Amino acid sequence: MSLAFFGEIFGNPAFQLELAANLSVAASILLAGRNNIHTWWLGMVGCSLFGLLFHRNQLYADVVLQLFFIVISGFGWWQWRRGDHGAPLPITRLDRRLLWALPPLALLGSLGYGAMLHRLTDAWLPYVDSAVLVFSVVAQLLMMRRKLESWAFWLLVNTIAVPLYASRGLHLTAVLYAVFWINAWVALWHWRRLMQADARPAAAGGGGG
Repeated sequence: MSLAFFGEIFGNPAFQLELAANLSVAASILLAGRNNIHTWWLGMVGCSLFGLLFHRNQLYADVVLQLFFIVISGFGWWQWRRGDHGAPLPITRLDRRLLWALPPLALLGSLGYGAMLHRLTDAWLPYVDSAVLVFSVVAQLLMMRRKLESWAFWLLVNTIAVPLYASRGLHLTAVLYAVFWINAWVALWHWRRLMQADARPAAAGGGGG
């Protein structure tokens, strides 16, 4: 491949937008997996860029999702800084009843929003796009509260998102979400270790009472 070929690709404004969005969100996701607070502001930058990118590609549910991410990231940033009554917000598990209720509720939400997009817009694969939206909302809310199960929901989101973005020719974004899929497994393992490490001093302190 010639330098002119790469120059044509990297000189394409659409590719530049996709690249900038991917780099910003990739850094944000990696920081989230490391339990780092800077994930939030960097994610707001990446979501703004992705909002523009998805609008150009008729992925309207994903545009709404990026707007949600921007707003909720502000709350997440504040939540992690504020912590739990002045103490760092611990990683915890989701209540079992809520864990069983969330997936079917999210599926119903995906079907409902997908039906609306199918009827009112020219959205590409509206039901699949809506599933990415709804399950991402659930995952983000859980991550904001530092719930371990947030990474299981991100695994599902990434599994759906990879073929969706590839079908629109967003191959760089599809590759990124495949990397996110791997990162979600690593983050799940890392957060579980952190949760167990936090639980050991508490158990030791309780045993001495």
